[in-house]
Amino acid sequence: MAIRKILIAIDGEPVAAHAAEMGFELAQSIGAEVALIHGVDPDLGYAPQGGVASSELIAEAERDGRRLLAGIAERSPLQPRPLEFLKIGKPSAEIVKAATEWPADLIVMGSHGRRGIERALLGSVAEAVLRHAPCPVLVVRGKP
Repeated sequence: MAIRKILIAIDGEPVAAHAAEMGFELAQSIGAEVALIHGVDPDLGYAPQGGVASSELIAEAERDGRRLLAGIAERSPLQPRPLEFLKIGKPSAEIVKAATEWPADLIVMGSHGRRGIERALLGSVAEAVLRHAPCPVLVVRGKP
């Protein structure tokens, strides 16, 4: 199987930036095209009694996501510059959907490596992507 298209999932965490660096290096070494994806979870816009409309929270999250994508793309040594996908929806579902539609040969993403109750409470985007991805997934752990 040839890897010609790599989808790199990012969020604002340092482990995601590390995963992006690894994805860029891999793409550069094999001559693959790269796209970055960031998912904005609409459920995060729900703030009961917070005094801020959920549409405003989502709009702010979109602006933050666009800045995040642009910042990571600027650090890429690749030419052409990576594509940038900003999707509204559950991040794991949007990553899988983008990997299918683009279509990616490999997904690269970071994982915090949470375990036990912390993982049960916070969920695991990486695990959901692993279970449903249409292609192989490279999960990168944070720097030791």
